[in-house]
Amino acid sequence: GQQNPTTRIWAKTGTRPRIVKQQQFEYGYLFGAVCPATGQTEALVSPFVNKEAMTQHMRQISQATPIGRHAVVIIDGAGWHTHDTASEFSNLTLIKLPPYSPELNPIEQVWSWIRQHCLSNRIFSGYVEIVDEVSKAWNQFISIPERVKKMCSREWIKLI
Repeated sequence: GQQNPTTRIWAKTGTRPRIVKQQQFEYGYLFGAVCPATGQTEALVSPFVNKEAMTQHMRQISQATPIGRHAVVIIDGAGWHTHDTASEFSNLTLIKLPPYSPELNPIEQVWSWIRQHCLSNRIFSGYVEIVDEVSKAWNQFISIPERVKKMCSREWIKLI
């Protein structure tokens, strides 16, 4: 979810281009997960951000995790990021990051990329268009698995 930001654009030297800014307060929330080793992804768009939606996303990740494998999901301190959202899944473990350390969570770069390349400097007519455009943005991001792996890999993540 975001109040659509403005970003830099190319313009002729000496000009001051005008950019549109979203003023409404309708949101679509994108829950996303990435496997930095394989580039496999899972996502869920929801009109709400709460523990129920987070549990649904954990279910999605659990079902996508191959039998015999274990998924580790990195979470931050958001109110809906609680350990009980994964308690019913035996193939998931949540790792909570320390406060004020978004740089440790690779998915933060994904959100930044999506905002920068797909969603900024735009106005959406309502929730349906928000869901459509957020879905397109996610699909554009994941369309190149090498980009997914490169942006989300960290030396400290590698377990093998």
